[in-house]
Amino acid sequence: MTDSYSINKTNKVRQLRENAAYDKASVYGVLDAGLVAHVAFVQDDSPVVVPMIYGRVDDTIYLHGARKARVIKLLEKTSRACLNVTLLDGIVLARSAFNSSMQYRSVTLFGAPQIITGNDEKLRAMRVISEHSMPGRWDELRDSHEREVKMTGVIQLNIESASAKISAAGAEDEDEDYDIPVWAGVLPITTTIGSLQDDERLLPDVEPSDVVKAMQNRTL
Repeated sequence: MTDSYSINKTNKVRQLRENAAYDKASVYGVLDAGLVAHVAFVQDDSPVVVPMIYGRVDDTIYLHGARKARVIKLLEKTSRACLNVTLLDGIVLARSAFNSSMQYRSVTLFGAPQIITGNDEKLRAMRVISEHSMPGRWDELRDSHEREVKMTGVIQLNIESASAKISAAGAEDEDEDYDIPVWAGVLPITTTIGSLQDDERLLPDVEPSDVVKAMQNRTL
């Protein structure tokens, strides 16, 4: 397994090339930090974008939804799909609208989606997706009913090419603009997972496990 994705016309970053990264460590870092992916494909010659939760194992992304859902049926039939995950870290307030921008971590990847049909393989993929957003929770839960597995559609997307684009830069203004008496800098954006809230039908004296407690107060 190589440490970087080959650069080609599909994944090559053309704007702000200095922010591009093709190494797998950078790509995996963004994918593992995000919670929602936007999946793009073509339906009847028209573009479609759908937000989906996901999980990753090496160069494979797993996506899931209702087996009868339109997005699962379309991904099953399409030969190519694109997936993007973006995290915003700040709004860059420059001295002009043109030079104002964002601090961000973003990954765009491409691959051929495949439907997973075997129950055992589907369950393994469902666990990967669950562990991505709720690490450790799968082992605490009851086993999935057979009908639940049948009602779930799981898509496997092998990463064929990918690129990351990451910026932590502050305001970069024109030389003459530094004399303008207007505030400039960065307004940070932090995505934080909050504290637990009890379900209204929680049984008496049931406390969250250490696994669940560890999910609290994390920053993506």
